[in-house]
Amino acid sequence: MTNSSPALLRDGKRPLLAAHRGVCGGNIPCNTEKAFLAALSQGADIIELDVTRARDGSLWVFHPGMEYSHLGIRRPLAALKAKTIAALRFVNADRTRTEDPVLSLDDAFELLKGRALLNIDKFWMHPAEIADCIRRHGLSEQVLTKIPNSRHAADKAAAAAPELPLFAVIRDRDNLTPYLQSLGINLAGVEALFDSEDAPIISEASVESYHRQGLALWGNAIVYNYKDVLSAGHTDDKAVCGGPDFGWGWFREKGFDIVQTDFLLAAKQYYDSTP
Repeated sequence: MTNSSPALLRDGKRPLLAAHRGVCGGNIPCNTEKAFLAALSQGADIIELDVTRARDGSLWVFHPGMEYSHLGIRRPLAALKAKTIAALRFVNADRTRTEDPVLSLDDAFELLKGRALLNIDKFWMHPAEIADCIRRHGLSEQVLTKIPNSRHAADKAAAAAPELPLFAVIRDRDNLTPYLQSLGINLAGVEALFDSEDAPIISEASVESYHRQGLALWGNAIVYNYKDVLSAGHTDDKAVCGGPDFGWGWFREKGFDIVQTDFLLAAKQYYDSTP
């Protein structure tokens, strides 16, 4: 398993690959045990998962706001209690009910302990509770936390878990990294979002500066909404439709250390087969 020390998040041969909500499709829903096992079987370096807190304070692996799409219910998990959530089942790509339950964060951590790095999305929403769960399972060196470009979120993360490796999600121009470093946070890197290849955050000088500081640069090939551009058009969509050099190769040429993808196996095969 790759250690989460910032310097070791840089493979040097190819970008590390993060499986977005595991590997899903067909009858395997995202953020489920099957999705995570599929990601492991396909060689994921990092598994990204989302966390939601229920009404009773219990923590669950689920993307808030996706209840109707993924579970077929209208009420948010945040309004439900653990017993109700445990009885829910995901729907598949055809919106047919599956056998897959919503995983508790405790169960997910036990499933994935020692098997891959874990990127905890939505960490900033409940940092103290999630950090306590991470420590309870002994995963402080296996988990990468994440916050948005917000000093308020940075302050909350610093108060709750300054020792946990953290990525800041920053669009176009980075004005947050110096503040994070001033807080003494264990900054692992930056997840860069950008509409254009000319964005300051991915200039040659910026990439060199991040690497000089031992920070990893995370890029997204995923497309969850085509109107919300994450990587100037360098996407999984382009890669799997005949343009892997443009879709995935560009990230390696630019110096990205991590690429998040919804097509893990194809991306891995591409990187492993091209210089």
